[in-house]
Amino acid sequence: MVVPPRIGIATPASASANNGNWQTAERWARHLSAVADVSIFEQWSGQPLHLLIALHARKSAPSIEAFRRAHSEGRIVLVMTGTDLYRDLPSDPAALRSLALADDIVVLQDLALRVLPPAAVHKARVIVQSCDLRPGHRRAAGRGGPTRFIAIGHIRDVKDPLTLARAARRLKDAAIEVEHLGAFLDADLGAELRRLAQDCPGYRLAGGLPHEQALARLLAADALVHPSRMEGGANVIIEAVCAGIPVLASAIDGNVGLLGPDYQGYFPVGDDEQLAALMRRFASDQAFGAQLRGQLDTLRERFAPEREAAAVRALVGC
Repeated sequence: MVVPPRIGIATPASASANNGNWQTAERWARHLSAVADVSIFEQWSGQPLHLLIALHARKSAPSIEAFRRAHSEGRIVLVMTGTDLYRDLPSDPAALRSLALADDIVVLQDLALRVLPPAAVHKARVIVQSCDLRPGHRRAAGRGGPTRFIAIGHIRDVKDPLTLARAARRLKDAAIEVEHLGAFLDADLGAELRRLAQDCPGYRLAGGLPHEQALARLLAADALVHPSRMEGGANVIIEAVCAGIPVLASAIDGNVGLLGPDYQGYFPVGDDEQLAALMRRFASDQAFGAQLRGQLDTLRERFAPEREAAAVRALVGC
C-alpha cells in the first residue's frame, strides 16, 4: 500500500480572517487532497511532514526556519502572496532568509518574477490562481437603475479604500452605487471612510462578510473596483473575470500581471479623479462595458481550476 505524502500548508491567516492567503491555502489543499494527506495551520509546530508549503515570506518565516532546522533535507515551497513581494523585498531580513531556505518559490502572476532577487529567480515559477465561476452564475445585474460597483477587501491602507471613497464622492450626483465589503482592520482609516460615507449616500460600507455572502454580492454587481496599492494576484479579480464581471483596477503589477497589459479597465494607482472618470464612462457607455466583457472572455480559461490543480500537483510531484 502506497502511503500518501504528508503536506503542510502554513498560512498567516485563519479561516476566520477570510482573506486571500486563506483562500489560496484552502484551495491548494483541495487540489492536493486526492493525492496527499494535507493539513493547514498558521505556524508549523513539529508535525511530521514530507513537504512544507509556506504562504508569505516574512509572516511564515518562523515556520520555514523551524522546519529547515528540524529537516535539513525536507522540501520547502514558498508562495509569495503580495506584501512580501512588493513591500518586504528587497530589504526585509526575514523575507530574504525565507527565499534562501526555500527549495521552490511560487508567484501568482507573471510580473512578479521581475521583483524577485536575481539569486531566487531560478527557483521560481508562476502558478495562476483559479475559480470555478462562469458567467452563468451571475445574478440579475444591469437591470436598469443605478450602476452598481462593488469593492471587496479588508479596510487597510494597502488596499487603498480612500481612493474609491473619494471617487464615489465625485460621483454622488450620478446614478451610481458603490458598496465596499471588508472588515475594519485599520480603525483610523475606517473612521475616515465613515466620514466620507456620510457625505455620499451612494457609497456604503458593508463590513466584513463570509466568503459565500461576499461572492453573492459580487455576482449581483455590474462591475468590480479594485484600487489596491499592491497585490500578489487577487482572488477577487479572478472571481470577477470568471463570472464575466468587468474589473476597474489600479495599474499595479499584481493587477496587470493577471489581466494583461492591453486590458482597458485600468486607472493610475491612488488617482480618484481618474477612477471616477472610468466609473462614469462604464456607467454611461455600453460599448465600453461590452469591450471589457469581451476582454474577460479571452482571459477566463487561464483561471480554470483544472489548470491550477495540475500545476500545484506537478509542483509537489504528485
